[in-house]
Amino acid sequence: MSCPVCGGKQVGKVGVNQYYCWNCFIEFNERQEIFEVAEDGSLMALEPDPPLMDLDGANVAPT
Repeated sequence: MSCPVCGGKQVGKVGVNQYYCWNCFIEFNERQEIFEVAEDGSLMALEPDPPLMDLDGANVAPT
């Protein structure tokens, strides 16, 4: 199993279908949901990054 964020292999199982990445310090599950571990130990879901906009021609001056 590898981390869905960094691709690292330093992943450990912390619960039923829950894993922790020692490279980027996140938890994730088999459904690839990603969580940040808060100071109090609670999990906060991280939203996936939105796809980048297509910026072809964005810096071209009009003629």
